[in-house]
Amino acid sequence: MKAVVYERYGGPEVLRVEDVPMPSPAAGQVRVRIVATSINLSDWECLRGSPAYARIGGLRTPARRTLGSDIAGVVDEVGEGVTRFRPGDEVYGDNLLLKGGFAEYAIAPESALAPKPAQLSFAEASTIPQAGAIALQGTKSAAAGRRLLINGAGGGSGSFAIQLAKRLGAHVTAVDNSTKLDFMQSVGADEVIDYRRDDFTKTSPPYDLILDLVAHRSVFAYRRALAPGGKYRCVGGSVPTLLRILTAGWLVGRLSGRSIGVLPVKEGPTHFTPLADLCTTGDVKIHIHHTYPLDDVPTALTTVGKGQALGKVVITPS
Repeated sequence: MKAVVYERYGGPEVLRVEDVPMPSPAAGQVRVRIVATSINLSDWECLRGSPAYARIGGLRTPARRTLGSDIAGVVDEVGEGVTRFRPGDEVYGDNLLLKGGFAEYAIAPESALAPKPAQLSFAEASTIPQAGAIALQGTKSAAAGRRLLINGAGGGSGSFAIQLAKRLGAHVTAVDNSTKLDFMQSVGADEVIDYRRDDFTKTSPPYDLILDLVAHRSVFAYRRALAPGGKYRCVGGSVPTLLRILTAGWLVGRLSGRSIGVLPVKEGPTHFTPLADLCTTGDVKIHIHHTYPLDDVPTALTTVGKGQALGKVVITPS
């Protein structure tokens, strides 16, 4: 089978398409014929080996030769003990542990997968698992009358988060680069900010909730941006920033009557299928920036890594 592989950390130039052996599922696993895999920022981070947490399990060389975790496809073979799926079933899920989605076939734990809704295409279903879990959990406390800011809102998680927060009645401010301002407004943002022109931590009035998808500012800047009783949660960012948020953030937040911390994203079907339900009814829209073939994974990853994608980018092996 064909797969996009890499054996050292670096830029897109370290990727290559190879013929590799067909994997076989172990107990509790299924083999999926991949129809679509969406790209997450975590794929770009694991490619480059940066931030440092992207090297967990593979300090010097990648732990997995093939990236791609948000997969959708058809069950091809099941391992011993698998009871929820059988060959021919259409499935999707976040295969973050084993990855392998940038290939014609991938092995995934049965527990990571859910039946694909018939109303969604494979490409649409592949956009939901990781981005959807982040968006759902990151906007959980949004409500009518509350001011919510989403930093890095023009990508997959952000575009879902804008829509979810608006459904809950919040006033949403979306932050990203200037090429994404119109897009963020089109999915429901009340206000948009170009981060290259304006620092959202210096705007007013302050926010009741901040969901930061690209954290890199100081703890004190985040405290300044929060209203009394407000909450700041980040998902991803530089290691120094995350360490400051985990340590000084807790103390600064407590002393100032605010809550500053990292969002511990829970994984698995329970945490992304509620978004799929909203997508099937049309209450939340899926935005696919572009679909690329397997040979163009380097270009697709660059589009996401450089912040150029509006919504999600999808790979289709065939």
